[in-house]
Amino acid sequence: MLASAVVSMTAASRGKVRSLVSLSRRLATNQRGSPDTPPHPPPETSALLPDIEPDAAEERITRRRKDPRGCSVLLFPGQGSQFVGMGRGLLKYPNVKEMFTVAQKILGYDLLSLCLEGPEEELMKTVHCQPAVFVTSLAAVERLSHENPQVIEMCVAAAGFSVGEFAALVFSGAMDFAEALYAVKVRAEAMQKASELVPSGMISVVGGHETNYKYACLQAKEHCKSLGIEEPVCSVANYLFPDGRVIAGHRQALDFLQKNSRRFDFIRTQPLPVSGAFHTELMVSAIEPLRDVLRQVEVRRPDINVHSNVDGKRYMNERHVRRQLVKQLVSPVKWEQTMHEVYERMQGENFPHTYEVGPGKQLGVMLQRCNRKAFKTYTHVQVTTSEA
Repeated sequence: MLASAVVSMTAASRGKVRSLVSLSRRLATNQRGSPDTPPHPPPETSALLPDIEPDAAEERITRRRKDPRGCSVLLFPGQGSQFVGMGRGLLKYPNVKEMFTVAQKILGYDLLSLCLEGPEEELMKTVHCQPAVFVTSLAAVERLSHENPQVIEMCVAAAGFSVGEFAALVFSGAMDFAEALYAVKVRAEAMQKASELVPSGMISVVGGHETNYKYACLQAKEHCKSLGIEEPVCSVANYLFPDGRVIAGHRQALDFLQKNSRRFDFIRTQPLPVSGAFHTELMVSAIEPLRDVLRQVEVRRPDINVHSNVDGKRYMNERHVRRQLVKQLVSPVKWEQTMHEVYERMQGENFPHTYEVGPGKQLGVMLQRCNRKAFKTYTHVQVTTSEA
């Protein structure tokens, strides 16, 4: 059951904001609407979660088809993009301090201090870095909304990498900030516990054109069986870009792949600083805690296209959101396929402007590898005064 503090907080939050961030997006749209319609006043940030009901007209934004050159796409990073100091350049923007205040109440620790000061080993832990990336990414949206509100108004699609998908859904109006953060907290704790059950991890792999990843994983599992490991796990966990993969599974399987990298036509392998084999069968114990919390939070159909990691397709309804978020835990992140879905267009058609909102620039690097034309209009929204 949701913690009582979160229940009261989020029940009130539905009155003022579907989230701090999605409200900013709706306000930007309303302010740039019909000249006969007066703009809505900015929210009172001093009263973060008052008990009032939103206007029904603000529940959904009717969007007409727009010239892609004037449209935008937002990409939200995932675990691994965090670094000490992130968020320092965001505190002066509206709502950001309030977001971290809400986060402290929900998480039970000072997330802002952890983001700004570390220690790094604590920030790197799954239980901490997932909420940290989630909040910092949405805080970056506040910066973008303040500096270039038209980007928010003209946003037509969003996608997030792993935990970044929760931030994308909050931005789209599908989930409340506070409830989504609590779901991220539960998810991170469950994934941390799952990773502690068996020695496991993840490695990034850049392969050649002839690399057979399934065969490599099969051989690694056979090696594990020879060591007496029953039901070993080794599979592709992330499809990053052409010939770029993350493989996850039992530690012995990953060691085998690294030692035999030339045999499998791997150009480069690198262990990732994570504690478990995320997006594989080894996360199965995390399913029920996440499913349980998602049953309790309010989920709505996104106001814009939000694409699922599971298959790259856009979310269709509330049940689809809940189902895919749970499935994502044990399914590979198909980011390359997602980029193809987001940027698919007719020959000669223009591309939208892309903004990576959150720590790091990894999604930009992957976009460049997936679609060079789309990358030409890519921008990263900094989360520090001078990006680390």
